[in-house]
Amino acid sequence: MRDQEGKAATFRSLHRRAEPFVLFNIWDAGSAKAVGEAGASALATGSWSVAAANGFADGEKVPISLVLDNARRIVEATGLPVSLDIESGYGVSSEEVAGTIARVAATGVIGCNLEDSFPADGSMRPLAMQAERIAAARRAADAKCPGFFINARTDIFFQVAAHDEAMADTAIERARAYADAGADGIFVPGLVDEALIARVCAAVPLPINVMVGERSPSLERLATAGVARVSHGPGPYLAAMAALRAAASHALAGAP
Repeated sequence: MRDQEGKAATFRSLHRRAEPFVLFNIWDAGSAKAVGEAGASALATGSWSVAAANGFADGEKVPISLVLDNARRIVEATGLPVSLDIESGYGVSSEEVAGTIARVAATGVIGCNLEDSFPADGSMRPLAMQAERIAAARRAADAKCPGFFINARTDIFFQVAAHDEAMADTAIERARAYADAGADGIFVPGLVDEALIARVCAAVPLPINVMVGERSPSLERLATAGVARVSHGPGPYLAAMAALRAAASHALAGAP
């Protein structure tokens, strides 16, 4: 437990406004070792990648027993802090989410992502409902691992393609409520507009996490905007599978 709490403290210390640290997302023990050997300061799973690697679709389709067993294997394979993407908590009620988070913390991971959309269709949960779920997760996490890092994810920027200041203000409202409920960080995947990222960072008291892609600002620009944490989502898994396909095609074609 003390080792887990120490890793949680280390992970928390990496979150510094305008000094983003990078999470090159993993999906199993093997990818954890590879990314750790590359010099990572911490590790985090991506639910899409874990699902795809095990033959499932994303959206809590992976059995929770498999998710937790995979987390244990990753923790055992590395000495780094590990955060688990647990999607929306594998539970309908806040009590069920609390039970899930207790089981998550028992694997040895030191944090999780917890999103505010319904896994069935991606629509947004009511704000009060999600705040209650985060508060329940907070209580459960503290009982198992003091300092456990809850990264509250808002999916507002996945709802429509056109992003504007009104959407950013909605994200800010949610982020502040999640902070009051006990979240430690705010994850805003789908947001790539630099001005809107800066708007969210300036208005939210917690460290902001963005997910990068082809249209994202550079790491330097994200730092200027105030970002504290950068995730790569399914990108690493997709790149690995592309390299595997290319190597397999080369070998199967009989090339030397």
